[in-house]
Amino acid sequence: MKAMILAAGKGERMRPLTLRTPKPLLPVAGKPLIQWHIDALADAGVRELVINHAWLGEQLERYFADGSEFGVSIQWSPEGTPLETGGGIRQALPLLGEAPFILVNGDIWTTFDFAGLALPVGKLAHLVLIDNPPHNPRGDFSLDGGLVGNPAADAPGLTYSGIAVLHPQLLAEQPAGAFKLAPLLRAAAEQGLVSGEYFAGVWIDVGTPERLAEAERLAER
Repeated sequence: MKAMILAAGKGERMRPLTLRTPKPLLPVAGKPLIQWHIDALADAGVRELVINHAWLGEQLERYFADGSEFGVSIQWSPEGTPLETGGGIRQALPLLGEAPFILVNGDIWTTFDFAGLALPVGKLAHLVLIDNPPHNPRGDFSLDGGLVGNPAADAPGLTYSGIAVLHPQLLAEQPAGAFKLAPLLRAAAEQGLVSGEYFAGVWIDVGTPERLAEAERLAER
């Protein structure tokens, strides 16, 4: 199975740290944030990676090159204009092939083990869900018996962790250009085409300097 790491964000909430350094290259306990994912995927036997980039992305390509020094093979998907999450994945589909692939947000830090991830037969997506962090108290999806749905208006759901397995068919018929992934996941969930699992381990959305410091603290334990 291949994996795609999303690394095209500008990291505006991380400024001034990201004025000259792309957020995926910001260090956490001595190595770039994105390298934690690269190492974890390699440890799980996933060594064919696709990484998109935009803001200061040439720095990412210089640092990781073809990935051989890190035990993986990396193909790059540069974006000249911002494509949002869905559009970025759609552009990279020719590199990902026709089989399901792991998707990872490049700006999270987690102890999640990728080795057990799989897409059940007949599903278009499998999502890893977590307890709601303070910045997302309502959550994103419900989870019942391994099936992901859209939460009821009167009850909070769980938060999408930024880790998933997607089937290319989820995005293949979308036109090229910028679009978000979340509406496609919600529509597929309404049709019963999304499975999920709950993860109770360490997870941080590294969206602010304070959360970057928290990831550093946890990584050094």
